[in-house]
Amino acid sequence: MVSLRSAVSPPPSVSSSTSCFLGSFFSFCCAPKSRNNLIINQKRRTVFKASWQELAGVLLFSAIPFSAVKVLANSPLGSSLQRRMQERKKIALDDSSIYKTLAQKAREESIWYGDGRPHWLGPIPYDYPEYLAGELPGDYGFDIAGLGKDPVALQKNFNFEILHARWAMLASVGALIPEILDLFGAFHFVEPIWWRVGYSKLKGDTLDYLGIPGLHLAGSQGVVVIAICQALLMVGPEYARYCGIEALEPLGIYLPGDINYPGGGLFDPLNLSKDPKAFEELKVKEIKNGRLAMIVWLGFYAQAALTGKGPVQNLLDHISDPFHNNILSTLNLVNVAT
Repeated sequence: MVSLRSAVSPPPSVSSSTSCFLGSFFSFCCAPKSRNNLIINQKRRTVFKASWQELAGVLLFSAIPFSAVKVLANSPLGSSLQRRMQERKKIALDDSSIYKTLAQKAREESIWYGDGRPHWLGPIPYDYPEYLAGELPGDYGFDIAGLGKDPVALQKNFNFEILHARWAMLASVGALIPEILDLFGAFHFVEPIWWRVGYSKLKGDTLDYLGIPGLHLAGSQGVVVIAICQALLMVGPEYARYCGIEALEPLGIYLPGDINYPGGGLFDPLNLSKDPKAFEELKVKEIKNGRLAMIVWLGFYAQAALTGKGPVQNLLDHISDPFHNNILSTLNLVNVAT
């Protein structure tokens, strides 16, 4: 998420924005030729290099949270937190059991689960697979590839789907907000377009992190550093989510839910799961919006490759002249150019 946000610009002589590994990868593969994206061979040979100081800084930065967790877990404070958690755990387990019963009842009464749920073909008759019984949020009976025949595989695929859905929604916000703020003059960014941030890194530009002059977590050739930071920022929360129900107990933190919806103060600070009926509907809304966000990113990729512009600018161009600024005219221009 950090990687998909642009930042406040420093003086004009210094290029600035938050590093974007996704943009780097996309730009390297298919940035528009009109943007002079062909990097000379010498730079291409050095683009994935980073100084040992940068790598050491990232490794040190990544070691801080893990070391802090270890120190806290072994400290008197950690021991005290663990004792308090164990005292409360029995009550929490009882509450969790009651909640699961209420959640199951809420699903039985909801229109989004079970045999009476909406299906992807609506009123059109279709032989929907029996193994999709409406037990998971967003189950519309769609599985033309038969990926969910194995119950274990079905649950695993849902785990991966909701993971990618959440990151796609968050990434969409990170790609859209800087461009919107820049276009409407509310905030100025040197690089408001999501893919140009990564392209700037591939060209060897040094970008100031968060627009703070001189703050370089990744210098002029720090694509590898960006990749490491991206992995840490994404893998860390996902590890806590996936294993946190037990892995965080040494810190005195008990999470009452499952790997997809852990709950507790860390993953449900707004206490949205307090009402089981509303929470079951929120699960459906989340996966529906997440699927839409994943499709949106396919559009972002295509727009960037064909027009070299950001998604907001493309939308404004289309609204201003829909008959000349659309996908058909864009593809026609590409064919003419080739």
